[in-house]
Amino acid sequence: MQTRPFPSAPDARSPAGAEVRHLIEVETGGMIHSTVPPGQVNRATVHATVSEFWHILSGEGQIWRRDGTGEETTVLTAGVSIDIPVGTAFQYRCTGAEPLKLLCITMPRWPGDKEATVIEGPWAPTAPEG
Repeated sequence: MQTRPFPSAPDARSPAGAEVRHLIEVETGGMIHSTVPPGQVNRATVHATVSEFWHILSGEGQIWRRDGTGEETTVLTAGVSIDIPVGTAFQYRCTGAEPLKLLCITMPRWPGDKEATVIEGPWAPTAPEG
């Protein structure tokens, strides 16, 4: 069993460019809290082995996703949940005046930044390098 307090500062930056706080991790998956500042556009990526579930806590944004069946852009607001199946290309950005904050569940656990390959997306990224 694990119990962890919410980290007071970010632990890392995702390969896409978001601030990340590690919450819980086990062999089968992990959970992070992610923050994207207002106006930030993260790098488009695709994961080799990890799928994700996201739940938006606050803020406003958009996510673009593309897989073998098509592509779509989804508005992200508090209460929205999405999935990013392994092999799905995606890019996201904060479009509101407040930071976009979300919980992200990874399955299996995140193996390291080499998991994500940066690709071309629909928007020019503005995120700082990790």
